[in-house]
Amino acid sequence: MQTEGPSRTALHAAAARAAHLIVDGEPVVFRDPFAYPLLGECAEQYVGLHREAAGHPVLAALRAAVVTRSRYTEDRLAAAVRQGVRQYVILGAGLDTYACRSAASGRDGPVKVFEVDHPDTQCWKREALARAGIPVPPLLTYVPADMEAGECPVDRLVAHGLDLARPAFASWLGVTVYLTREAVARTLAGLGRLAPGSEIVMDHLLPEALRGPRARAYAETLMPLVAEGGEPWLTFLSPREAADLLEEHGFEVVEQVVEQVIEQVAERDAAGAALRERTDALAGSGISVITHARRRA
Repeated sequence: MQTEGPSRTALHAAAARAAHLIVDGEPVVFRDPFAYPLLGECAEQYVGLHREAAGHPVLAALRAAVVTRSRYTEDRLAAAVRQGVRQYVILGAGLDTYACRSAASGRDGPVKVFEVDHPDTQCWKREALARAGIPVPPLLTYVPADMEAGECPVDRLVAHGLDLARPAFASWLGVTVYLTREAVARTLAGLGRLAPGSEIVMDHLLPEALRGPRARAYAETLMPLVAEGGEPWLTFLSPREAADLLEEHGFEVVEQVVEQVIEQVAERDAAGAALRERTDALAGSGISVITHARRRA
Protein backbone atom coordinates (compact mmCIF):
# COMPACT_ATOMS: atom_id res chain seq x y z
CA MET A 1 0.00 0.00 0.00
CA GLN A 2 1.42 3.37 -1.05
CA THR A 3 1.80 6.01 1.63
CA GLU A 4 3.46 9.40 1.49
CA GLY A 5 6.85 9.16 -0.14
CA PRO A 6 8.37 6.28 -2.08
CA SER A 7 7.74 2.66 -1.27
CA ARG A 8 10.32 0.79 0.78
CA THR A 9 11.07 -1.35 -2.26
CA ALA A 10 11.93 1.77 -4.30
CA LEU A 11 14.29 2.88 -1.55
CA HIS A 12 15.90 -0.56 -1.31
CA ALA A 13 16.37 -0.72 -5.10
CA ALA A 14 18.13 2.66 -5.12
CA ALA A 15 20.25 1.55 -2.16
CA ALA A 16 21.24 -1.62 -4.01
CA ARG A 17 22.44 0.44 -6.98
CA ALA A 18 24.35 2.76 -4.65
CA ALA A 19 25.83 -0.07 -2.60
CA HIS A 20 27.05 -1.92 -5.69
CA LEU A 21 29.60 0.86 -6.25
CA ILE A 22 30.67 0.73 -2.61
CA VAL A 23 30.80 -2.90 -1.49
CA ASP A 24 31.22 -4.96 -4.67
CA GLY A 25 34.46 -5.37 -6.57
CA GLU A 26 35.37 -5.04 -10.20
CA PRO A 27 34.06 -5.21 -12.79
CA VAL A 28 31.15 -2.90 -12.05
CA VAL A 29 27.98 -4.23 -13.63
CA PHE A 30 26.00 -0.97 -13.51
CA ARG A 31 27.00 2.57 -12.52
CA ASP A 32 24.47 4.86 -10.87
CA PRO A 33 26.34 7.73 -9.20
CA PHE A 34 23.08 9.54 -8.44
CA ALA A 35 21.46 6.77 -6.37
CA TYR A 36 23.27 7.60 -3.11
CA PRO A 37 22.73 11.38 -3.13
CA LEU A 38 19.12 10.91 -4.20
CA LEU A 39 18.47 8.86 -1.05
CA GLY A 40 19.50 11.87 0.99
CA GLU A 41 19.17 11.56 4.75
CA CYS A 42 18.05 7.94 4.58
CA ALA A 43 21.02 6.84 2.42
CA GLU A 44 23.02 5.27 5.22
CA GLN A 45 19.95 3.66 6.75
CA TYR A 46 19.53 1.62 3.57
CA VAL A 47 23.04 1.44 2.15
CA GLY A 48 24.38 0.70 5.62
CA LEU A 49 22.74 -2.71 5.53
CA HIS A 50 24.96 -3.61 2.60
CA ARG A 51 28.07 -2.10 4.20
CA GLU A 52 27.55 -4.19 7.32
CA ALA A 53 26.72 -7.47 5.59
CA ALA A 54 27.79 -7.24 1.95
CA GLY A 55 28.33 -10.97 1.75
CA HIS A 56 24.92 -11.96 3.07
CA PRO A 57 23.41 -14.09 0.28
CA VAL A 58 20.08 -12.28 0.30
CA LEU A 59 21.60 -8.78 0.17
CA ALA A 60 24.12 -9.87 -2.47
CA ALA A 61 21.31 -11.42 -4.51
CA LEU A 62 19.24 -8.24 -4.18
CA ARG A 63 22.13 -6.15 -5.51
CA ALA A 64 22.68 -8.63 -8.30
CA ALA A 65 19.02 -8.58 -9.34
CA VAL A 66 18.82 -4.79 -9.35
CA VAL A 67 22.04 -4.03 -11.20
CA THR A 68 21.61 -6.90 -13.66
CA ARG A 69 18.11 -5.91 -14.73
CA SER A 70 19.18 -2.27 -15.03
CA ARG A 71 22.25 -3.15 -17.10
CA TYR A 72 20.28 -5.47 -19.35
CA THR A 73 17.52 -2.93 -19.91
CA GLU A 74 19.70 0.06 -20.62
CA ASP A 75 21.90 -1.92 -23.01
CA ARG A 76 18.81 -2.79 -25.01
CA LEU A 77 17.48 0.73 -24.75
CA ALA A 78 20.77 2.02 -26.19
CA ALA A 79 20.40 -0.39 -29.11
CA ALA A 80 16.84 0.83 -29.72
CA VAL A 81 17.99 4.46 -29.62
CA ARG A 82 20.62 3.67 -32.24
CA GLN A 83 17.74 2.42 -34.39
CA GLY A 84 15.90 5.72 -33.97
CA VAL A 85 13.65 5.22 -30.93
CA ARG A 86 13.24 8.52 -29.08
CA GLN A 87 10.64 7.69 -26.40
CA TYR A 88 11.50 5.82 -23.20
CA VAL A 89 8.74 4.84 -20.77
CA ILE A 90 9.70 3.70 -17.26
CA LEU A 91 6.76 1.98 -15.56
CA GLY A 92 6.99 2.03 -11.78
CA ALA A 93 10.02 4.30 -12.09
CA GLY A 94 10.59 4.67 -8.36
CA LEU A 95 13.96 6.37 -7.87
CA ASP A 96 15.30 5.53 -11.32
CA THR A 97 17.99 7.98 -12.47
CA TYR A 98 18.33 7.17 -16.17
CA ALA A 99 17.17 10.62 -17.26
CA CYS A 100 19.69 12.33 -14.97
CA ARG A 101 22.56 10.06 -15.98
CA SER A 102 21.75 10.39 -19.67
CA ALA A 103 21.61 14.18 -19.48
CA ALA A 104 24.84 14.37 -17.45
CA SER A 105 26.75 12.20 -19.92
CA GLY A 106 25.24 13.70 -23.06
CA ARG A 107 24.54 10.20 -24.37
CA ASP A 108 21.64 8.83 -26.41
CA GLY A 109 20.59 12.13 -27.95
CA PRO A 110 17.16 13.72 -27.51
CA VAL A 111 15.31 10.83 -25.85
CA LYS A 112 12.07 11.79 -24.13
CA VAL A 113 11.79 9.98 -20.80
CA PHE A 114 8.37 9.33 -19.25
CA GLU A 115 8.46 8.17 -15.62
CA VAL A 116 5.20 6.51 -14.58
CA ASP A 117 4.60 6.04 -10.86
CA HIS A 118 2.42 6.83 -7.91
CA PRO A 119 2.18 10.61 -7.34
CA ASP A 120 3.48 10.28 -3.75
CA THR A 121 6.70 8.70 -5.04
CA GLN A 122 7.09 11.36 -7.70
CA CYS A 123 6.57 14.21 -5.25
CA TRP A 124 9.20 12.78 -2.88
CA LYS A 125 11.62 12.24 -5.75
CA ARG A 126 11.27 15.80 -7.05
CA GLU A 127 12.04 17.15 -3.59
CA ALA A 128 14.96 14.72 -3.18
CA LEU A 129 16.48 15.79 -6.50
CA ALA A 130 16.23 19.42 -5.44
CA ARG A 131 17.82 18.73 -2.03
CA ALA A 132 20.67 16.82 -3.71
CA GLY A 133 21.23 19.59 -6.26
CA ILE A 134 20.61 17.21 -9.16
CA PRO A 135 19.14 19.08 -12.15
CA VAL A 136 15.89 17.74 -13.60
CA PRO A 137 16.52 17.03 -17.29
CA PRO A 138 14.30 19.03 -19.66
CA LEU A 139 13.21 15.90 -21.55
CA LEU A 140 11.92 14.16 -18.40
CA THR A 141 8.15 14.00 -17.91
CA TYR A 142 6.52 12.70 -14.72
CA VAL A 143 3.34 10.72 -15.38
CA PRO A 144 1.34 10.08 -12.18
CA ALA A 145 -0.63 6.84 -12.23
CA ASP A 146 -1.73 4.07 -9.89
CA MET A 147 -1.72 0.84 -11.92
CA GLU A 148 -3.23 -1.26 -9.16
CA ALA A 149 -6.15 1.17 -8.84
CA GLY A 150 -7.06 0.54 -12.47
CA GLU A 151 -5.56 3.62 -14.07
CA CYS A 152 -4.36 2.91 -17.61
CA PRO A 153 -0.77 4.13 -17.83
CA VAL A 154 -0.96 4.49 -21.60
CA ASP A 155 -3.91 6.88 -21.37
CA ARG A 156 -1.94 8.93 -18.87
CA LEU A 157 1.18 8.75 -21.05
CA VAL A 158 -0.69 10.04 -24.09
CA ALA A 159 -2.10 12.89 -22.02
CA HIS A 160 1.49 13.79 -21.07
CA GLY A 161 2.87 13.75 -24.60
CA LEU A 162 3.66 10.17 -25.60
CA ASP A 163 3.24 9.74 -29.37
CA LEU A 164 1.48 6.43 -30.06
CA ALA A 165 2.34 6.75 -33.76
CA ARG A 166 6.06 6.39 -33.00
CA PRO A 167 7.84 3.40 -31.44
CA ALA A 168 8.72 3.57 -27.77
CA PHE A 169 10.92 1.53 -25.46
CA ALA A 170 9.36 0.58 -22.11
CA SER A 171 10.90 -0.88 -18.97
CA TRP A 172 8.91 -2.48 -16.17
CA LEU A 173 11.31 -3.62 -13.48
CA GLY A 174 10.70 -4.78 -9.93
CA VAL A 175 6.98 -4.13 -10.17
CA THR A 176 4.89 -7.04 -11.44
CA VAL A 177 5.29 -9.11 -8.27
CA TYR A 178 3.56 -6.34 -6.28
CA LEU A 179 0.53 -6.18 -8.59
CA THR A 180 -2.37 -8.56 -9.01
CA ARG A 181 -2.33 -10.67 -12.14
CA GLU A 182 -5.34 -8.67 -13.36
CA ALA A 183 -3.38 -5.41 -13.02
CA VAL A 184 -0.41 -6.92 -14.86
CA ALA A 185 -2.65 -8.05 -17.73
CA ARG A 186 -4.46 -4.71 -17.81
CA THR A 187 -1.18 -2.81 -18.07
CA LEU A 188 0.09 -5.07 -20.86
CA ALA A 189 -3.19 -4.58 -22.71
CA GLY A 190 -2.57 -0.84 -22.60
CA LEU A 191 1.00 -1.26 -23.80
CA GLY A 192 -0.39 -3.22 -26.71
CA ARG A 193 -1.48 0.14 -28.11
CA LEU A 194 2.14 1.21 -28.59
CA ALA A 195 3.37 1.56 -32.16
CA PRO A 196 4.68 -1.53 -33.97
CA GLY A 197 8.39 -1.96 -33.29
CA SER A 198 8.05 -0.74 -29.71
CA GLU A 199 9.96 -2.83 -27.16
CA ILE A 200 9.53 -3.75 -23.52
CA VAL A 201 11.83 -5.26 -20.92
CA MET A 202 10.06 -6.56 -17.83
CA ASP A 203 11.03 -8.83 -15.00
CA HIS A 204 8.93 -11.24 -12.95
CA LEU A 205 9.50 -13.71 -10.14
CA LEU A 206 9.19 -17.44 -10.64
CA PRO A 207 6.48 -19.46 -8.89
CA GLU A 208 7.57 -21.73 -6.05
CA ALA A 209 7.59 -24.89 -8.15
CA LEU A 210 10.25 -23.47 -10.48
CA ARG A 211 12.64 -22.11 -7.84
CA GLY A 212 16.00 -23.63 -7.11
CA PRO A 213 17.51 -23.78 -3.59
CA ARG A 214 18.96 -20.24 -3.67
CA ALA A 215 15.70 -18.82 -4.99
CA ARG A 216 13.70 -20.61 -2.29
CA ALA A 217 15.98 -19.28 0.45
CA TYR A 218 15.74 -15.77 -1.01
CA ALA A 219 11.94 -15.91 -1.10
CA GLU A 220 11.63 -17.42 2.37
CA THR A 221 13.68 -14.54 3.79
CA LEU A 222 12.17 -11.62 1.89
CA MET A 223 8.51 -12.54 1.48
CA PRO A 224 7.53 -12.08 5.14
CA LEU A 225 9.59 -8.88 5.41
CA VAL A 226 7.99 -7.14 2.44
CA ALA A 227 4.54 -8.33 3.48
CA GLU A 228 5.08 -6.93 6.96
CA GLY A 229 6.06 -3.65 5.33
CA GLY A 230 2.77 -3.51 3.43
CA GLU A 231 4.09 -4.64 0.04
CA PRO A 232 3.28 -8.34 -0.26
CA TRP A 233 4.35 -10.40 -3.27
CA LEU A 234 1.20 -11.15 -5.25
CA THR A 235 2.01 -12.39 -8.73
CA PHE A 236 4.48 -15.01 -9.89
CA LEU A 237 4.91 -16.00 -13.53
CA SER A 238 6.66 -18.83 -15.28
CA PRO A 239 8.57 -17.84 -18.43
CA ARG A 240 5.79 -19.38 -20.50
CA GLU A 241 3.06 -17.50 -18.65
CA ALA A 242 4.90 -14.22 -19.12
CA ALA A 243 5.40 -14.95 -22.82
CA ASP A 244 1.72 -15.86 -23.23
CA LEU A 245 0.61 -12.62 -21.59
CA LEU A 246 2.87 -10.58 -23.84
CA GLU A 247 1.83 -12.44 -26.97
CA GLU A 248 -1.84 -12.03 -26.09
CA HIS A 249 -1.34 -8.28 -26.24
CA GLY A 250 0.62 -8.09 -29.47
CA PHE A 251 4.22 -8.64 -28.39
CA GLU A 252 6.65 -11.33 -29.49
CA VAL A 253 9.33 -12.45 -27.06
CA VAL A 254 12.87 -11.71 -28.18
CA GLU A 255 14.66 -13.21 -25.19
CA GLN A 256 14.14 -14.49 -21.64
CA VAL A 257 17.05 -14.58 -19.20
CA VAL A 258 17.31 -15.84 -15.62
CA GLU A 259 19.45 -13.46 -13.55
CA GLN A 260 21.00 -16.27 -11.52
CA VAL A 261 24.41 -15.89 -13.14
CA ILE A 262 25.22 -12.31 -14.04
CA GLU A 263 27.37 -13.19 -17.05
CA GLN A 264 24.32 -14.72 -18.76
CA VAL A 265 23.15 -11.17 -19.23
CA ALA A 266 26.31 -9.14 -19.40
CA GLU A 267 28.83 -11.16 -21.37
CA ARG A 268 26.84 -10.67 -24.56
CA ASP A 269 26.76 -6.92 -24.09
CA ALA A 270 30.02 -5.28 -23.19
CA ALA A 271 31.47 -6.64 -19.97
CA GLY A 272 33.22 -9.67 -21.44
CA ALA A 273 34.63 -12.67 -19.63
CA ALA A 274 35.55 -10.76 -16.46
CA LEU A 275 32.03 -11.19 -15.09
CA ARG A 276 32.47 -14.94 -15.10
CA GLU A 277 35.22 -14.77 -12.48
CA ARG A 278 33.99 -12.53 -9.68
CA THR A 279 35.82 -12.68 -6.38
CA ASP A 280 33.10 -10.85 -4.41
CA ALA A 281 29.77 -12.11 -3.13
CA LEU A 282 27.67 -10.74 -5.98
CA ALA A 283 25.49 -13.57 -7.31
CA GLY A 284 21.87 -13.86 -8.30
CA SER A 285 19.31 -16.05 -6.58
CA GLY A 286 17.71 -17.29 -9.79
CA ILE A 287 14.21 -16.24 -8.76
CA SER A 288 13.84 -13.50 -11.35
CA VAL A 289 13.39 -13.74 -15.12
CA ILE A 290 14.02 -10.82 -17.46
CA THR A 291 11.87 -10.84 -20.60
CA HIS A 292 12.55 -8.69 -23.65
CA ALA A 293 9.70 -8.42 -26.18
CA ARG A 294 8.86 -6.41 -29.28
CA ARG A 295 5.48 -5.12 -30.52
CA ARG A 296 4.45 -6.94 -33.67
CA ALA A 297 3.61 -5.07 -36.84
